[in-house]
Amino acid sequence: MEFKSPVRTCLFLPSQAEEAARFYVDLIADSAIDLIHRPDPDGPALVVEFTLGGAPYMTMNGNPDPVASYMTSICILTEDQAGTDRLWDALTKGGEASMCGWLKDRYGVHWQIVPEALPRLMGRGGDTAQRVSAALMKMTKIDIAALEAAAAGG
Repeated sequence: MEFKSPVRTCLFLPSQAEEAARFYVDLIADSAIDLIHRPDPDGPALVVEFTLGGAPYMTMNGNPDPVASYMTSICILTEDQAGTDRLWDALTKGGEASMCGWLKDRYGVHWQIVPEALPRLMGRGGDTAQRVSAALMKMTKIDIAALEAAAAGG
């Protein structure tokens, strides 16, 4: 295995390290399982190292008291509504939706699903950004058409 980066995000889960890593790499392009460490060859994984969208991550089993928060989340930029919908639907299944593109998946990991239209429209500043922000505050899953309508003044 090629050494990619000394820095990686660790998701410390109770017991689903391998299951979660496989779920994530199946959802996101340019992702792969890199290494599975099993202290007992017939037992569950202790650590799973994987690449998610080109970035290094790891999951680890053994967290007896998982308390996740929105303070830390994985942010995924999507190209269009279809990509937003696909990831949103997969990640909220067994999890829970929140406001403005935030969600918690079935493993307790927090995500932001952000269509590239949001930072592009917000980057226009002024009244446009205010209208886009006001529209965003009413959303759970982000609706690109509604953001674009708000940006246009509608």
